[in-house]
Amino acid sequence: MKKIISLFILTFLIFSGSISAQKKGFYENVQKKNINKLLDDLNVLAANAEFEKYFECFAEESQYIGTDATEVWTKKEFKDWSKPYFDKKTTWNFKSLKRNIFFSKDGNYAWFDEILDTQMKICRGSGVVEKINGKWKIRQYVLSVTVPNDVVDEVTKIKAPIEDALIQKLK
Repeated sequence: MKKIISLFILTFLIFSGSISAQKKGFYENVQKKNINKLLDDLNVLAANAEFEKYFECFAEESQYIGTDATEVWTKKEFKDWSKPYFDKKTTWNFKSLKRNIFFSKDGNYAWFDEILDTQMKICRGSGVVEKINGKWKIRQYVLSVTVPNDVVDEVTKIKAPIEDALIQKLK
């Protein structure tokens, strides 16, 4: 009888763990869809020059890091910098080609990396999103220009005069 009860308890625990794992997997899939939508919407809103809606994707206390070493902006600074582009409808049009999303254990944060098709050719977007009042918002977004290894020496020579001065200034 003890063996039957022990077997029943063991089966129950295994089955319960399996259900928990399935629930977690389902939850993550739903949340990944929500984050994918946020990031896809971000790209469409920029392409359509929808200024207010674009910036609603960002948390109030967020940061955008651009491709230039000097581009580290708060949400307000990024809004100020980008407003003329949105006003003239000369914004950017990025399309995600591949995206990875990972979650914190508590499920309130996620981080992502993506390969983007842009007017600068392939770029990488990466960042952190936070669930705020039940809605995912971008906390940090980093845009990087990729440099193929075969041409990195040439690119370094081109940018050296500009960045050497910045390196000295930052030291």
